[in-house]
Amino acid sequence: MQLSPQTERPWRESSSWWPGLTEATAELDPPYGTISVEALAANAHDMLQRAQGTTIRVASKSVRVRAVLDAVLALPGYRGILAYTLPEALWLADICDDVVVGYPTADRAAIAQLAADERLASRVTLMIDSVEQLDLVDAVVPPDARATIRVCLELDASFRNPILGHVGVRRSPVRDAAAASALAAAIDRRPGFRLVGMMAYEAQIAGVGNRGPGKVAIRAMQRASAAELRERRGAAVAAVREIAPLEFVNGGGTGSLESTHADPSVTEIAAGSGLFGPLLFDGYEHFRPAPAAAFALSVVRRPTPEIATVLGGGWIASGPPGDDRLPRPVWPEGLAYLPREAAGEVQTPVRGEAARNLRVGDRVWFRHVKAGEISEHLDEFVLVEDGRILDRIPTYRGEGKVFL
Repeated sequence: MQLSPQTERPWRESSSWWPGLTEATAELDPPYGTISVEALAANAHDMLQRAQGTTIRVASKSVRVRAVLDAVLALPGYRGILAYTLPEALWLADICDDVVVGYPTADRAAIAQLAADERLASRVTLMIDSVEQLDLVDAVVPPDARATIRVCLELDASFRNPILGHVGVRRSPVRDAAAASALAAAIDRRPGFRLVGMMAYEAQIAGVGNRGPGKVAIRAMQRASAAELRERRGAAVAAVREIAPLEFVNGGGTGSLESTHADPSVTEIAAGSGLFGPLLFDGYEHFRPAPAAAFALSVVRRPTPEIATVLGGGWIASGPPGDDRLPRPVWPEGLAYLPREAAGEVQTPVRGEAARNLRVGDRVWFRHVKAGEISEHLDEFVLVEDGRILDRIPTYRGEGKVFL
């Protein structure tokens, strides 16, 4: 799979795009997922343009398909993987020599495997935000009996406002330059560890939609947060660099490529969701990725002339429960859920004018809200290019891997 730059944007014409996918996959039986090579390529290159020369580390959580990771990492401008668990990172280290685990680990078996293998230890970097996490590693394998463990220090990137309070996600307790410096010094003193990187994920910018007149306050918050973080992160990075010669400083996400790039202390940006272009990013003002990944379900019954029911459909995205976590039926256009049923595990009724014309055996196309989570429901994706099936590529699940 080669991801060449794209000049055409056929997905903008829904009336031909979704029927084209239906025709290309006519011989398949739903449920199945598709990835458009053209749309994936357009998203990958658009992300590079938005990053304006800053290296992008691919967030594997937002993909969970090794063939896609391979194809994206083959493009100049992408380098390394941000994994979400240590077992996943150890597995991916076979195809990538630079894997950072995005979250701290307490997996003792995986720590022991990492510590026993010099090659893995040279390719995988653990995330830490406290001395306790170092203690856990030492308790599994003492420093004199293991390879040196590479670690990355995470800085809290949330925004604190006297009116809004805490805005962002609850991640690291390390908030400022003094705390970062103290932890860096503690790492530097510990045998068996080497501090090689820093990370700060501004979820309140990267993962919160800001499009529309009702989002004025969110846009203002994001501008203020970016300015505050640029100063605070810069000071923390400078303080840590006095202790350790950092190889990288990671920040951001798909939704914050522009503002994270503008921070001179950042050397790379973690992003992955924008490759698949899920529903989440329809709510952003400054970019609009193509719907590269989608899934199709079959109509299996007609309980009334106004309602068609598809088999399955309850592929609910993580986050605060609500309608904005539900996959959306996008073709035929105009379909809506029944409020008392919504998207169900075994069946999903849909209504609307288009439902009257659906027959048993017809397909309904859906888009998922968050990117990589769709891969947990599928053994494989069908690659579609130029209106035909190019290949079938396994997801993590299809390769027998479920990491979290």
